[in-house]
Amino acid sequence: MPFLPLWLAGLGLGPELIGALVALPILVRIGATAPLVGLIDRGLAPRTLMIAGSLGLAVTYALMPAASSLGWPVLAGLIVLNAVAGAPLVPCLDYQSLAAVRRGQGLDYARIRLGGSLGFLAASLLGGWLLGLVGTGSITGFLAGLELASACGAALLLHRADGARTGPRGPGRVRLPAALWLAIAAGAAIQASHAAVYAFGSIHWGSLGLTPATTGIAWGIGVVAEIVFFAVVGRVPCLRDAPFRLLGLGAVAALLRWAGLLAAAGLPGLVLPLQALHGLTFGATQLGAMAALSRLAPEGGRGAAQGTYAACAALASATATLASGAAYRTGGGPLAFGLMLPVAGLGLALTLAAARTARTRIARTACATRR
Repeated sequence: MPFLPLWLAGLGLGPELIGALVALPILVRIGATAPLVGLIDRGLAPRTLMIAGSLGLAVTYALMPAASSLGWPVLAGLIVLNAVAGAPLVPCLDYQSLAAVRRGQGLDYARIRLGGSLGFLAASLLGGWLLGLVGTGSITGFLAGLELASACGAALLLHRADGARTGPRGPGRVRLPAALWLAIAAGAAIQASHAAVYAFGSIHWGSLGLTPATTGIAWGIGVVAEIVFFAVVGRVPCLRDAPFRLLGLGAVAALLRWAGLLAAAGLPGLVLPLQALHGLTFGATQLGAMAALSRLAPEGGRGAAQGTYAACAALASATATLASGAAYRTGGGPLAFGLMLPVAGLGLALTLAAARTARTRIARTACATRR
C-alpha cells in the first residue's frame, strides 16, 4: 500500500492512470474476497489458501516490471491477478486466529493483531530505507520477497489442522444471523469513515501549515496508538469479548475525531492529539468486528462470514473514498471530513441495532429452551 504507487509513478504514468491502477485491487476485493474465503466452508484448508495466495502475489509482483514494458493494459491485467491472489489472505489470517482463540488456548486476538501492526510498521521502515538506497525500481522485488516469506511462514509455521472443516459438506449456503449482518455493516461503515483522512489527510494538514515532518509525526502517532490499544485492551475486562461495546467505542471515537478535524481548520495544533484516537477508530472497530464474527457466525459459515465482512468493508471504503474525493474538490478538507460524520453515525446506529437484535435473539432462545 505505501510503495506500489511510487513504483507506478517511477514508470512515468500520469496521475489519472495511477489512480485507476491503484483502484483496481479495491474493486477486485469487493467481488473476489467472499467467494474465495467461502471455500474454507467447503473443505479447503485456510493454510492452503494462504500459501497459494502468497505465491500468487510473489509471482505477479515479480512479473510487473516485464508487464509494464508491454504497456499499461498488460500491467492492469497483472494487477487484477495480483489482487485476486491477495484478496483472501487477511481474512484467512483472521479466520485462523479466531479459531485458535475459540479453542481456548489462552490466546488473545488483540495481541495477535498487534503483531500485524508491528509488521506493517517494520515493513514500511524497511521499504523506505530500501527505496532511499536503490530507488523505486526495487519496489516490486521487495514486495515479491515479502510474499515469499509469507508463503514460507504459512507452509512451515501453521498447523495443517488449523481451520479444519467444522461445517457441512457441499455447496449448501449457511445463513448468517441478522445481528451479524448488522455488526458487519456497522464495522464496514466505521472503517469507511477513515476514507477522507487516508486519502486527503496529509494534503489537508499541509494546507493548514503543518510541515512534512509534523505530518509524518501525525501518522506515526496513529500507528503507535493502534499498537498501544492492541497491547492493553485485553486487560480491560469490560471490553474483552464485547463486540458491541468495542464497535460503539470505535464509532463514538470516530465522531469525535472527524468533528475535531473540522475544528482543526482553525486550530491545526489539534491534529496531533486527534491522531491518537486512531487506536479506537481503527483498533476498537477491528476487534469489535472480529469478536462479532467469532461469537455470531454459525459453524459451517465462518469462512463466508469472514469473507463477507472483508468485501463489505472494501465496498464501503471505496464508496466513501470516491465521495470524499468529490467533497474535497468542492469544499476542501472541512467538507470531506464533515461528510465522514454521518458515515460514523451510521456505524453507531447499526451497532445499537445489532446489539438490540442479538439480545432479542438470546431472549427468544432462552424462552424456547425453558419450554
